[in-house]
Amino acid sequence: MTGAIAQRLSEIRQQLPESVRLIAVTKQVSPEAMREAYAAGVRDFGESRISEAELKQAQLQDLPDITWHLIGHLQSNKARKALEQFQWIHSIDSLKLAQRLNELALELSRSPFICLQVKLLQDPNKYGWAVPQLLADLPALNECYNLQIQGLMTIPPFDLKASEILSVFDRTRKLADEIRQQNWSNIQMQQLSMGMSGDYPLAVQSGATMIRLGRILFGERAS
Repeated sequence: MTGAIAQRLSEIRQQLPESVRLIAVTKQVSPEAMREAYAAGVRDFGESRISEAELKQAQLQDLPDITWHLIGHLQSNKARKALEQFQWIHSIDSLKLAQRLNELALELSRSPFICLQVKLLQDPNKYGWAVPQLLADLPALNECYNLQIQGLMTIPPFDLKASEILSVFDRTRKLADEIRQQNWSNIQMQQLSMGMSGDYPLAVQSGATMIRLGRILFGERAS
């Protein structure tokens, strides 16, 4: 197994533009495997669960230049912990959650980087803003001065054809362009967090700036 993660990383990086930030998704991945990825140059690690991330962060304290990304659904009652543990939160999916984080960020003297999660297609298994609601909420989001809103995140439904996935990613990029053209003072649209192990080439084709890769780097997770 030794060296396998580094080899996979090397092969993937050869396909990526320098502008794309690779986030290693480490749900159910051991700290030892994370150290191997770190040794191969990974500095961005994505976790879905706050409790699991907390344990790993304690075991990897000697690697201080890691950037931690929360990519899983965030409940409001865990917002404080999220701010304490993560520099990036990709999964802000409602105005209520954004406003709660904004209040806590002021209290904790934090200024997290944020992506707004959007849902371009109906999917009961996914969280995120529908486009009309997001556009309606932009004025209030612009008032969340303690959040560094950087862009959009999306996860397509699992059962789509490649052409349909590409359409979701393209629509997300166009939505970011539309929001950017409105020139909000506190909403940046420089980042597109989209693409996972099964579809990241399509995301890169559509302009992704951050891809979230787990299985392709670390192998299948335990069920």
